[in-house]
Amino acid sequence: MLILPNIWDPLGALLMESLEYPAIATASASIAYSNGYNDGENIPFKDLLSLLKKISSSVNLPVTADIESGYADNDIQLKTNIKLLIDTGIVGINIEDTEKKTNELRSIEFQCSKISLIRKVSDEMGIPLFINARTDVYLHEKNFSSAEAKLSEIIKRGLAYKEAGADCFFPIIIKQEEEIKELIAQLKLPINILTIPGIPDLQTLNKLGVTRVSLGPSLLKIAIRAMKDLAIQLRDYEGLTAITENKVTSDYLKSLVNNR
Repeated sequence: MLILPNIWDPLGALLMESLEYPAIATASASIAYSNGYNDGENIPFKDLLSLLKKISSSVNLPVTADIESGYADNDIQLKTNIKLLIDTGIVGINIEDTEKKTNELRSIEFQCSKISLIRKVSDEMGIPLFINARTDVYLHEKNFSSAEAKLSEIIKRGLAYKEAGADCFFPIIIKQEEEIKELIAQLKLPINILTIPGIPDLQTLNKLGVTRVSLGPSLLKIAIRAMKDLAIQLRDYEGLTAITENKVTSDYLKSLVNNR
């Protein structure tokens, strides 16, 4: 089972590489928040491209990027965007099925056409882009009458996205063990689980056959919590030992940057 602590800058990528993670993943929320934007394709696409290029060029590992819905209003724009994204050096993407402008769940047919287009573009460029197809069914619960209806829709979308060219399926915020087990049995496709409260522990997910686990913005939240806690202590003239006894030294940071 691949664990991906999603990062948002080159230093985070270098850290994961030094810890012998086999791949690097970004999180759209972490990139947005750390650059002063709300999540939801609010960071300018050109800024995202620049950052992804810096991240991918900083490590000797495959990088997969969260591109939300693709920053595109039509197929022509999506095709152009995928080419620009591949040119940054990334070899994988997350693509989700919520329409950003309306915040509505896209139809299966519409999303399959997007996945097929992405697959076609990447094939033409000679890059076997890893497509992690995210479904937001659980984020649109009001559209479904029951848990059974939601799971049925997720399975239907997973099978369709697989047929359209997806390499992995990401039913965001799924957490019930029985539902995860059923999904794996029905789809026979790598499944991505997000670390949220209520999911089975990592050992259980591994035994179930989950292929990939990602943190989303959780790593950023943990980093910000640590910064906040220390800042509060310092404000009250406390917490100095956290600085003077910190094992993450300037030399350690230099070693991460200099070893690329």
